[in-house]
Amino acid sequence: MTLYLGLMSGTSMDGIDAALLDISEDGMRVQAAVCREWPDALQGRLRRLAEDYQHIGLVELGQLDTSVAREFAHAAQELLRINNLKPGDIRAVGSHGQTVLHQPHGAAPFTMQIGDPNVIAERLGIDVVADFRRRDLAAGGEGAPLMPAFHAAAFGAPGELRAVVNIGGIANVTRLPADADVTGFDTGPGNCLLDSWARRHLQHAYDANGAWAATGRVVAELLARLLSDPYFSRPPPKSTGRDIFSDDWLQRAFTGLSLAPADVQATLSELTARTIAGSLRTDAGADPARVLVCGGGAFNADLMARLARLLPHSRVETTGALGIAPEHVEAAGFAWLAQRYVSGLAGNLPSVTGASHPVPLGALYRGSLL
Repeated sequence: MTLYLGLMSGTSMDGIDAALLDISEDGMRVQAAVCREWPDALQGRLRRLAEDYQHIGLVELGQLDTSVAREFAHAAQELLRINNLKPGDIRAVGSHGQTVLHQPHGAAPFTMQIGDPNVIAERLGIDVVADFRRRDLAAGGEGAPLMPAFHAAAFGAPGELRAVVNIGGIANVTRLPADADVTGFDTGPGNCLLDSWARRHLQHAYDANGAWAATGRVVAELLARLLSDPYFSRPPPKSTGRDIFSDDWLQRAFTGLSLAPADVQATLSELTARTIAGSLRTDAGADPARVLVCGGGAFNADLMARLARLLPHSRVETTGALGIAPEHVEAAGFAWLAQRYVSGLAGNLPSVTGASHPVPLGALYRGSLL
């Protein structure tokens, strides 16, 4: 048995997930996991950074880099304490960090995740693998999504077309064909606009169970405007972030429309479901036999019902059906990527990211001297 610890906070910025992944010759198993809530003040600063990055100074960015790392270390320490583990029991930590900006196109493509791994390594005394995305970007890829390789290892099955759908702030899909290369890409907004609209009108962090969205009606004109964004028709490989699908992006679509807040929420839920469902069909029009959902969206009954209706020939369920709770998948995935790195194996899938070749993902930050 070899234990790896994964740390992840997604674009929803709703908490830090930490998971222990046991990897052996017989396979892998999530042994334990915790979620640590962000302190309110720090969470607010991170959301302002993601939404208004053009007006954030270097001092604020530097302070957030350190503050995020401290919270990541606290999450790992909590997981170790609960499970009576010592630093020496963990082979390595895989820390994704907090994405604050992702711009994989243009004259100088880049992606930025904060949460200084030096701080995490120093506080834990465990080797940390971090900075997973930039090597793929350097090899000509999008640097995202990175989870399809883990999805294939954890959920793929010979002879059956499956798909994994991660609905975080941004949604992404992984298609696991029976006899072809794994493919995957970001489909667009997942929970980010739903959560933001709920915070604005319900004064809650999110629309629990999608109950509010279920009371509204889909506004056809608004949905058509949202779906007209060029991102949705762009062929993969592709990835996106909150800098594209921002609150301002949604506000621009309201021009000339009189909208009830619940109807906007229903329309946003339909937008997420339609862009996911449309991304899962093969060129031949076939739906996957099983659609396995993870991330926060797996707990949104309204969104899950919309997906099931749009994919009538698929069995839509959560990844819990195959042994990994939906809220633990991404943290487990970065533990798995840490194992790939220390084993000298590639972590990316060029068929997903568009990179020119397989590359190792991440860099190693020693927890102690050899």
